[in-house]
This record gives sequence, structure tokens and C-alpha cells, in this order.
Amino acid sequence: MGLPSGEVLVGSGIGKGWWLVVDEGEGSGRILAGPFPERAEVGWAAGGFGLEDPASAPPVYGVRRADGVLHRRPSPQDWAWLAHLGGQLDRLADDWDADLAEEDPLVTMVVEVAAALAEAGLPVHDCAGADSEVGGACLTPEPALAGIVVTWRQHDRMSVDQVHGPATDSAVQQVMNGALADVLRVRGFTVDAFGGASGHVVRSFA
Repeated sequence: MGLPSGEVLVGSGIGKGWWLVVDEGEGSGRILAGPFPERAEVGWAAGGFGLEDPASAPPVYGVRRADGVLHRRPSPQDWAWLAHLGGQLDRLADDWDADLAEEDPLVTMVVEVAAALAEAGLPVHDCAGADSEVGGACLTPEPALAGIVVTWRQHDRMSVDQVHGPATDSAVQQVMNGALADVLRVRGFTVDAFGGASGHVVRSFA
């Protein structure tokens, strides 16, 4: 992000943190204020500039060099998110990608689907881990279907012990499978019913 030094409204030198930057299109922008240690402080600072459209000055995390150029960097929140997503992917079965080439589009799609569900607050099922009884979303790549079968796994109390009875178990299962499908459709995936609506196949972005 090139920033002419004459337009920089902050002190000289090197600064790292969150910046209030006016988006001027084509990857360029102008720093209005910063750096701030917290993202929320950028929003508070934006109010002082009387911006009609707050979206025109998004918070940007990065390092401002002495020459006035701001280099975008992953924020602490970005690193925390990537660690969380990695933890969710670790919950998949150990052999989930055994029959897939590294460059297979299904590998990328599994990551994208897991990310979309995690962002919605829906965990991936820990297939063989200590939390396997807790439940979550089961993601199974199926090359023959050119997609990923997505189903919900309830807590063992519902699905195995059936403490509330089979009718409740079945009803909740239908609701949760539908919720998974709706979330993924909202996120732009093509989702089709599979197995009598007990699950869904995610094939691609719409």
C-alpha cells in the first residue's frame, strides 16, 4: 500500500499496529491515524474524521515504514483464527485425505467448508479424539460425488444414549442438518440433499 509521505498524518519513523486508512481504490490508501494497539480504537478514531461512510476507512494491520509505505501484516487476531482453524481441521479423521492428491480441489474445499462452519460457531466433529462424544459437523470428501458429504453428529446423550427418545433424536438431527446446509448456502456453496436429507453434499461455490 503506497502512501505519499505528504499525506501521512502520523509521526515519522516505523510503527506497527492497527491503522485508520482511507481506501482510495486499486490497492492504495491514505493513513489518517495510527498505529493503535487494538482494532476497536480505529473505529473510535474514525468518528473524529467525520467520515460519511465508515467502510471507506477500514482498519488495517501492518507496519508503516519511515518512507510512508504501509506493509500489511497478519494481525494477532488473524494468527489466532488460523490456529483455531488448524485445530478444527485436526479433528477430522486421520485418513480423510488418504485417497486425495495434494492438489485435489476437494482438499481445498474441506478447508473452506470447515472455515465457514467455524466462523458460524459450529465445530467440526472430533472423530477419534477425546471430544468425540461431544458431536459437531462431520466432513467426508467423496470423489465419486465430486463433493463433500456434510452431516451433523449430535452429543452421545442424544445419538447413542437417546436420553430424550428416538423421535427427538431424529427431529434434532433433521434441524441441525438443515442448519448446516443453510449456513453453507449463505456462504455461497452449492449444497444438495443427500441420503434422504440426513446429510448434504457440498460440491462447489455457487
